[in-house]
Order: sequence, then structure tokens, then C-alpha cells
Amino acid sequence: MGNGDIRVRGLAARAGGWSARHRWAAVGIWVLFVVLAMGLGSAAGRVDVKDSDQLKGETHTAARIIEDAGIDEPASENVLIQAKGGDLKATDAEFRDAVDAVVRAVEGTGRVTEVSSPYDTKTISKDGRSALVQFDMRGESDTAGERVEPVLKAVEGVQQDHEALRIEEIGGASMMKTFDDAFGDDFKKAEYSAVPVAFGILLIAFGALVAALLPVVLAITAIMATMGLMGVVSHVMPMSDTANSVMLLVGLAVGVDYCLFYLRREREEREAGRDAQTALRIAAATSGRAIVVSGVTVCVAMAGMLFTGLAEFEAMGLASLMVVAVAMVGSVTVLPALLSLLGERVEKGRIPFLRRRRKSGGSQDSRFWTAVLRRVLARPVIAVAVATGALLAITAPALGMKTQQLTLDQEFGDSLPIVQTYNRLNEAFPGGSEPAEVVVKADDINAPEVKSALADFRDRAISSGASRGPVEIKLHDAQNMAFVYVPLVGGSDLDKAGASLDKLRDEVRPATLGKVDGVEAPITGQVAGSKDFNDQLAGAVVPVFAFVVVFAFALMLLSFRSLTIAITSIVLNLLSVGAAYGILVAVFQHGWGASLVGAEGVGAIITWLPLFLFVILFGLSMDYHVFVVSRIREARLRGLATKDAIRHGVVTTAGVVTSAAVIMVAVFAIFGTLSMQSMKQMGVGLAAAVLIDATIIRGVLLPAVMALLGERNWYLPKWLHRLPDLTHDETPQAVAGAAARDDEGEPLKV
Repeated sequence: MGNGDIRVRGLAARAGGWSARHRWAAVGIWVLFVVLAMGLGSAAGRVDVKDSDQLKGETHTAARIIEDAGIDEPASENVLIQAKGGDLKATDAEFRDAVDAVVRAVEGTGRVTEVSSPYDTKTISKDGRSALVQFDMRGESDTAGERVEPVLKAVEGVQQDHEALRIEEIGGASMMKTFDDAFGDDFKKAEYSAVPVAFGILLIAFGALVAALLPVVLAITAIMATMGLMGVVSHVMPMSDTANSVMLLVGLAVGVDYCLFYLRREREEREAGRDAQTALRIAAATSGRAIVVSGVTVCVAMAGMLFTGLAEFEAMGLASLMVVAVAMVGSVTVLPALLSLLGERVEKGRIPFLRRRRKSGGSQDSRFWTAVLRRVLARPVIAVAVATGALLAITAPALGMKTQQLTLDQEFGDSLPIVQTYNRLNEAFPGGSEPAEVVVKADDINAPEVKSALADFRDRAISSGASRGPVEIKLHDAQNMAFVYVPLVGGSDLDKAGASLDKLRDEVRPATLGKVDGVEAPITGQVAGSKDFNDQLAGAVVPVFAFVVVFAFALMLLSFRSLTIAITSIVLNLLSVGAAYGILVAVFQHGWGASLVGAEGVGAIITWLPLFLFVILFGLSMDYHVFVVSRIREARLRGLATKDAIRHGVVTTAGVVTSAAVIMVAVFAIFGTLSMQSMKQMGVGLAAAVLIDATIIRGVLLPAVMALLGERNWYLPKWLHRLPDLTHDETPQAVAGAAARDDEGEPLKV
């Protein structure tokens, strides 16, 4: 059979061929798709996740009851009045004068309601040196931060008149304003800076302005289209701001990477002496296929988040899945069309001092990785032992991982004055800043047995040791509801506060409110939300892990038709994820080297991060794995010995994998610069994992393991031979011979 009769199989090759033949149509369809998606999304509007849908369990039940009743809980505020030293007590005249002044000042703003004196509510600390003036902000709680400034200024004015006392305001509205002022632009700065950082790295990698712009433009258009699609899809599955940020992060990383893989292969083939049309056909059949396999694998991994049952995770998973799918489609359709249109003009805007080193045959071998591979392949047993030992040592701290929702002081450290107020409030009134909230719903909230149960609950909450009081009860007669606020013993120590919550749920409630027929009394609040979140997440871990691992295994098996490759892919990815966990625990839980990344040892990992990292990293690490193994398999099919094929595959992909990894690490590291510890944890975890994956895993462990396995790398049991064949068997030489003809045998016009 002559080369001219060879057909190149595979969706990516066919898509690339069609786009090259109909380049203006391909570009036009992509632009139309982006515009339509954005237009439809704008017209539909975005539906965000409701509070009642965020969690299951009692937290969900409480939110649903409040929502159904139409009650909009106001943002509550506290003014802590505390003696700075000496013998001044709440019973002294000067202290009373300060309390009265605070009450008058906040009432005088006209922005508050339900102002209560500590002498009426008994909110005076045991040592008598601290007291709380409590009130609610008028209007909707979601926007209270925008209206609280006059109240804050009024409290500051009282502070100036009473220097012997510390008078500070803290609450939902004041914290909202403080965070917006201090960190409101953090995310925007991170998102905006990610694009120029990625572009700068691409400019260094390609040395040409046009070539560097292509991946960035395609990634941005993929993100824009996905934002529109999110608006449409949100009417079926609600979205969120967090999902939007994660989508942008993932979209930029994979969008740039996919285009980078494709573009570098096309340039490499042209430098090897092939004409533009042949180079484009080879890139479509090889890198294009690797992009499709990788993209589908990433989508499957992201789909794992849909099994958590947590609305926020489901939104993040679906948004990430959509942007990866859109970026993948764009990379194998509109990118070939653009390359066909540009031709040699893709080299326009050359940067003189960034000229690429050209080598004979067009291969861009890395001297560093050539030297590393020489040693790895010479002693693969030692390489496997050393690399695996190092990764297991890095993973070891993860065995003691502790997860929890971070408290205010853990999240922000001492970077804000309000954090110090938070700590002082919790010390004087343990649990007072984040009390448990019992949402009581009855047929008649004023019925004698209900009132008696409420009073009994208040008394037992204190006598049981779950709370030191005061326990506040707010009645909503019209809705036959009551809100009971219980400061938990343990305060900001979530372990101790969790034990107090268990007493309320398991002992106090059944003995009081639980004895009244028709009464619902779910307990919510920050501590309860953290516990319910942990419980639900723990139940989702096994299904999510199983789903992602099984489907990733199946995709690798079908894509490479090798049981060995599928197994090693999973094992290597798990090692990469384990190492990321170990680094997170070492830095953020134990504080080892935390100052090096501008972090603090906060004693715990934010609850949602381990599962989130697993899904994201398991998907993204497939980028490099599929790309490198595809190149090794391609060389082996061309007739090279296994070790030579490994050397060729790793060394020739080193440049593009390094560039892709640097971009991902840089983008993720930007999030590691944010002030919030949870965002630092996410950024550092992702950046460290990608760095480990692109170096130790792909550069050392993968080639060493494959060298040890030899021909067993391509083992497929006979009983699996009936599986669908999703491989591309053509060597570049075969593809080159077919490049001049399309799928119908007609000359390909590029």
C-alpha cells in the first residue's frame, strides 16, 4: 500500500484536516459560538446556589425552614466594651456611661434596630471586665457591609471619649466591609495578572509575539464562551462566584497548555523539513489526539465533583468540565485553521534575544533532560527507588492531615485589627462571635408546652456544659418560629466547640424540644455547618475517588490499548496527589517552611481542599502523561527500541512540558499570594503538585518504570483485544505521506 492510500484515523486528525480545508469557516464558527454563548448567557442571567442548597443535614433543613418562612435574618453586630486594665468593672459608673454612649451613638445613625444593653441581656463577662452591646443592621444582610460605615464611625467616636476602655465593633456587616476593603480586589488582581504572566512565559518559550498570543487568545475565548454557558446551565444546576474563579483558573491553565502542545508539534515538524500542510497534519494526528485524550480524562475527573452532593462542589465541577471541553474543542478545530491561515506569519514579532536554538532534524532536545535520562535509563532500579522513596517521604505528613473550616484568626492571622477583636470577644465570651443557632418551627410557637420546652432548652444548654450563656431567644410569632442563639463552649477552637454542639444535638435537644410533638429544631451556625460539611464530604470521598480512578483507568486502557500503561498512569498520578497532600500538611498544618510562601501554620487544612485537589490534579496531570506516553508509543511504533523510544519521547517533549508546567505553576502560585490562608493552601498545593508531576514523575519515575517494564509496557491480555481501538497507529512518516490528501483522497489545501 502506498503512502498516498493511508488514512489517518481519529477524531482530532479529521477535525484538524477539516479545519485546514475550511479555515475561514472554522474560525467563523468558533467566533459565532463564543458570541452566541455569551449572548445567551447574558440574556438568561446566572442563578446562584442558595444557602438552603449549600449543604445537606441539619444545616440544610434549617436554611430551608428559614427560606420557606420568608424570614431574612438581619446582619447582627456586637460592640465589645472592655476595660484595658486596672480595676474598672462593668458595674462602675464610667463603664456604664460608655455603654449608654454606645447605645445612643448606634441608634443615632438610623441604620440599626433591636439595640440591647448588656445590663438587660446579661452579656457581661464572668470577670466583669467586658460587656456586649448587641444590635441588628437594617435592610438585607447580604448588603449590610455597604451600610455599616456610619455605625463604625459612631463607635469610633465613643472610643475617643473613653480612653480607659477598649470599644470595638464586630459582626457580620463590619467583617464583610473589612474583608471587602482589604481583600475585595485580591481575586480580581489574581485573575487579571494570570493572563499577562502566561503570555510572558509563552513569549519566552516561542520567542515570537504571534505564536505566544495564539494560546492566550484561544484560552480567553474559551473562558468567555464558558461564562456564557454557565449562565444558561445555571438554570438547571446553580452556579457561584467560586465556581467562576475555579473555571477561570482551570480554563487558562488547560487552554494555554493544549494550544501549546499543538503549536509546538507543528513547529517542530516544520523545522524537521516538512512542508506546512504535512506538519499540520502530523500535529493534528499526534498532539491533537493527545489533547482529546487528555481533555476527556480531565472532564471525567471534574465530573467526580458531581458525586459529592455539595452544591458548591457540583457547581465547580460542572464549570471546570465545561471550560476544559470548550478549550479542547477549540484547540483541535480553530487552532489548525488559524495555523493554516497564518502559515509562516506565526513567527511574526520575533524577539531577537529569545531566538530558539535549532538543531538538526528539528528536534529541540533538552540538554538537561538528556543528561538526566542518561542516568535514569542506565540505572532504572535505583531511579525508581530514589524517586519513589522521595515521593513517599514527602507524602508521609499527609497521614496526619486534619481538615476543618478555618476560623477567622486562622484564615487571616493578625493581618487585620478585626481579627484581634474577634480573639478578644471569644476570650471574654467563648462562642459568642459564632453561636450555634437553633431554628425552632412549631404549629403554635406560643403554645405553653413549646414555651416551656424553649425555656428548658435554654437552661439545660448551660447546665449541660455545652454553653456558658447567655442563651438568647428571638420569637417570630407570625411565622410560628423562634431562633435560639447558644454560644458554644470552646469558642474558636472548633474541636471543643464541636463537642459542645454534639451535646446540644444529642442530649439537650431530645430532652427538651424533642419531646414536643410537631416541633422541628435543626441546629445550624458556623460550627454546625463545618461539621455537616465534613460529614457529607467524608461520605463522598470513596464514590468520588472510585469514579475518577476507574474512569481514568478505562480511558488510558482504551487510548493506549495497554493494561500496563493504564495501571502505571493511575499509580503515578496517585503518588503526585499524595505528595501534594504531604506538602500542604507540612507547610500549613505543621508550619514547616510556611514563612517561605508567606503563609502561617494554622494547624489544619481547609475542609474542601483535599477532595478538590485530588480531582483537579488527577485531571491536569494527565496532560503531561498522555502527551509524553503518546510520543514514546509513537517512537516505538516507528521501530525504535523501548529505551530509545523512552529517551526520544521524554527528551523531545521536555521543552513543551516544561513550558506548560511553568505556566501552570505561575498561574496557581498567583493564588498562593492572596491574603486568605485557604487560597494560599489551594495555590501552593496546586503549584507544588504540578511542579512535582512535571519533574520527578514525568522526568524520572515514568521513564525509569517504563525502562524496567520493557516490552511489557504494551501488554494487553487477549481477552481485552475486543475493546474499541482509540489509538492512532500511523507513524509520522506515514502521516507525512498521507498529508497531501484529505479523508476523501483529494489534495489537502493548506
